[in-house]
Amino acid sequence: MSLFGYLDSFKDQSAGTSMKMDRRAFLQSSSAATVAVGVFQDSLAQESPKPIAGQAEHVISIWLGGGMGALDTFDPKQKGDPKSKKAGSYYDSIDTSVDGVRVCEHLPKMARWMHQVTAVRTVHHDVIDEHAAAANRMHTGRPISGTVVYPSLGSVIANQRGAAKTGVPPYVLIGYPNVTRGPGFLGAKDGYLYLTDTSQGPAGLSRPQGLDPKRSDRRQQWLKKLSDQSPEAASQEISDYRKAIQDSFRWSGPEFLSAFDLKLEPGTLRDSYGGEFGQRCLLARRLTERGVRFVEVSHNLNFLNGAGWDVHNEGILQQHALIRELDTALGALLADLAEKKQLDRTLLVITTEFGRPPEFDSGGGRGHQASAFACVLAGGGLRHTGAYGQTDDLGKLIVSDPVSVPDFFATIHASLGIDYTKNLYDQDRPVPITDMGKPIERLFA
Repeated sequence: MSLFGYLDSFKDQSAGTSMKMDRRAFLQSSSAATVAVGVFQDSLAQESPKPIAGQAEHVISIWLGGGMGALDTFDPKQKGDPKSKKAGSYYDSIDTSVDGVRVCEHLPKMARWMHQVTAVRTVHHDVIDEHAAAANRMHTGRPISGTVVYPSLGSVIANQRGAAKTGVPPYVLIGYPNVTRGPGFLGAKDGYLYLTDTSQGPAGLSRPQGLDPKRSDRRQQWLKKLSDQSPEAASQEISDYRKAIQDSFRWSGPEFLSAFDLKLEPGTLRDSYGGEFGQRCLLARRLTERGVRFVEVSHNLNFLNGAGWDVHNEGILQQHALIRELDTALGALLADLAEKKQLDRTLLVITTEFGRPPEFDSGGGRGHQASAFACVLAGGGLRHTGAYGQTDDLGKLIVSDPVSVPDFFATIHASLGIDYTKNLYDQDRPVPITDMGKPIERLFA
């Protein structure tokens, strides 16, 4: 007799039916039902394998604003010619430390590290006409919504992992603040500390001139009294604001602020990183050492060609200067992390809003292309292959191993041991953490 049969017989008895229940049959049927439930649960577990988890502890994310062209950097093709309008790469290519993987001639330092790098050559999305919308897609992993402000990758990682050590923020932005980089519905507690000049550090943490430590302490004591007297059932916004104030006091101490003093590093090391962009990369390494979980370094504040990576028309003429600056800084960063035994614990990520097509425009530059472009992963304990994914002879179409933006984000989350299958919550609304992305499994094999 089944468990449901027993329930039916119970109903019949309550109605006056003189049916007798066999106790042994009930126990047997109950056991069978329990076994069936267990088998069903096991089958569900088999259908939902355990999420992939890597060993990285920190992320240094390099943002190349404007749109880095893969053909001219990490996915070189046949040489083109802007004068004759022959489509193809702008530069020659060179061998790397991985057989069969080539990069632009202006990336010689990166070429020596490609065994610790994977250029993901088949990233794609559907936003090509508007830089801000594409930048939002590459920071949040989603299209812009009229009803939800999605959190950035850095804020999600801050929310899920927090800072690696006490007394430091989980997320630092070296560049101008922007809602695209922000916490969205997660709230201010998962926002960022930012600075725009490595020679000064975060302006918001500096004590105003004329305010001595004793006076600052008195202000903090009065602030605490006011907070203690306010209603406990304060709004989330007020709670986040209070926490932000408490955090700012904690981070303004000499222990954390000393991380911004690059003069504490040997002069030869500072010089190896190059100019302001390189100093930002050096600072990022110092911040992760102090326990910051996620650092974004913007490269679009120090343009050498007047256009940055958005190389329409004449902007392409000095593109090689940008590529060389990138190569100098990243080559030094990889060597520095390796020397300090931090490369396997630090994932280096290079992203941009979209790529560039192989054809040249009327001014000799390039337009926008989102059907296939390159983003880069390095270090982080991943099993690197030099390159992943294949595009056609001109880099316009994906031939094999396409990687969506959610897939790329899921790979980053997995490297940090974050469950990329879970939901975040916008109040009571579930939001998949990576919009159903799946990691590049080959990097974890």
